[in-house]
Amino acid sequence: MQNAIAIAVPGEQVQDETAEAARVSASFASLVERHARFVYRIALAIVRNPHDAEDVAQETFLQLLRGKRWDRIDDERGYLARVAWRLAVRRHSSRKQERVRDEGPDRREDRRPPHQLVSADLDPEQFAMDAELEAGLHACIDRLPEKLRQPLALAALGELKLVEIARLLGLPEGTVRRRIHTARQTLRAQLEEKRGGA
Repeated sequence: MQNAIAIAVPGEQVQDETAEAARVSASFASLVERHARFVYRIALAIVRNPHDAEDVAQETFLQLLRGKRWDRIDDERGYLARVAWRLAVRRHSSRKQERVRDEGPDRREDRRPPHQLVSADLDPEQFAMDAELEAGLHACIDRLPEKLRQPLALAALGELKLVEIARLLGLPEGTVRRRIHTARQTLRAQLEEKRGGA
């Protein structure tokens, strides 16, 4: 009888561990499902490349899982936004350095927007004009200093409040508000200058 008890107890422990692992896995999957789009959009706002944004989003959740403290985070959105933002900035900086090394001083980066699907009922001329305007806008945004571009990109998501952006960037709320305003004014002036020169 004693052997039966000794054999049964470890078996029960294994079942308990399996049930706990399944609960943890389901809980983490729920967290990822709730915030995956949000994390991806933050990454995309910084790196501006869908593949890099996917990589950043995956790395964000992997870091969270490896830390084994994700279930004790008070502000999930805030925490995930900070991790995704840091990883995206790091990736964007390293990609920028790679481009500078690869291209040299004389080559300009191709700034075409990502591939877009064309609707059958869209006028080709209008599509070409829209694509040109979008490419021009992206080029203007790219020319903004990093300190203006990042708050503008995060604000453009529409999912973060000003106070959250300020906390994410580690800046006072007034500074973030001023930088977003300055970025918008700069873009407006650049676009008007382009239209006037055309």
